[in-house]
Amino acid sequence: MSKKGILTVLGARPQFIKAAAVSRQLQVLGIPETIVHTGQHFDENMSDVFFREMSIPAPAYNLNINNLNHGAMTGRMLEQVEEIILKEKPSAVMVYGDTNSTLAGALAAVKLHVRVVHVEAGLRSFNMAMPEEVNRILTDRISSLLFCPTDAAVANLKAEGFDGFKTQIVKCGDVMQDAAYFYLDKAKSSSKILERLELRSDFILATIHRQENTDDTNNLKQIIEALNRINRKLRVVVPLHPRTRKILEPKRIKPEFTIIDPVGYLDMLMLTSNSKLVMTDSGGLQKEAFFFGKHCITLREQTEWVELVEHGFNRLAGANAEAIYNAFSEMINKKTNFDIDLYGNGKASERIAHYIKQWL
Repeated sequence: MSKKGILTVLGARPQFIKAAAVSRQLQVLGIPETIVHTGQHFDENMSDVFFREMSIPAPAYNLNINNLNHGAMTGRMLEQVEEIILKEKPSAVMVYGDTNSTLAGALAAVKLHVRVVHVEAGLRSFNMAMPEEVNRILTDRISSLLFCPTDAAVANLKAEGFDGFKTQIVKCGDVMQDAAYFYLDKAKSSSKILERLELRSDFILATIHRQENTDDTNNLKQIIEALNRINRKLRVVVPLHPRTRKILEPKRIKPEFTIIDPVGYLDMLMLTSNSKLVMTDSGGLQKEAFFFGKHCITLREQTEWVELVEHGFNRLAGANAEAIYNAFSEMINKKTNFDIDLYGNGKASERIAHYIKQWL
């Protein structure tokens, strides 16, 4: 690898999709990049076909580390990423988001005195019970270059004293918006999900995947009850993980809405961009709803994307059936002007690549 090269450490499919947007811009500027896949989220959809169809650079290393407890997983990643850094001798290690892979990549680099670049820095839920919150706080603290998606993320870092650290804070926008716009064109030409489900635009897209909702029986019952009630007014479509389905049966929770198997990113873009409303406990989907001009109801008590709530695009409803239904009643016919630049208008990756070229 060139002495000015970047080593990028990734561990989950959404990270690859976001990193692909940045990788395209690094290539344009001639910045060498080597990609390491820790294997954290074992995903049978992440085959060679996935990388080819999504125009994503294939990883140079696949560590296949998954299905371990947090400590064991992070430790093994740290050990193996360290070996790769010693071999490749990059100028910097770049990590994304808040997974165990993010923290392991950053720790391995900083202990070898290699600078760390953190994309999606400064995000906070202020809920330390979330492993992701711990990962993102620690990664920010040991990074040299912090790319923040929003003003709120920059403000969080300043409130934590980062102005006094040897770090550079850059507001660049959100690379997820770049990816969503880029891949929507691909989705329109290749996805058949709308035809298969006989959907137009008269449906609600909902997802439930966070442990705080799937593993808490009361939360799960409340959410399903609300979605059942809403489904009597407007069709609700829920891509649901088999693990969550198995939880429902013994607890005698009976969904009345349309359940489908989890879908790929392109299908998800088509569902999101054609829905009437989005209801989710996913951080990423809250933003994708906004990218495509859809209101969102968040099935959590807090969100990292506070600007969506502040501007009225998103409503926090928690896991209370009555609150969720009331939020639906309020948001389903709400008229809002989505013409506001909250996340960089699809230019975040370009800004990141240009900044890195100067920084290296």
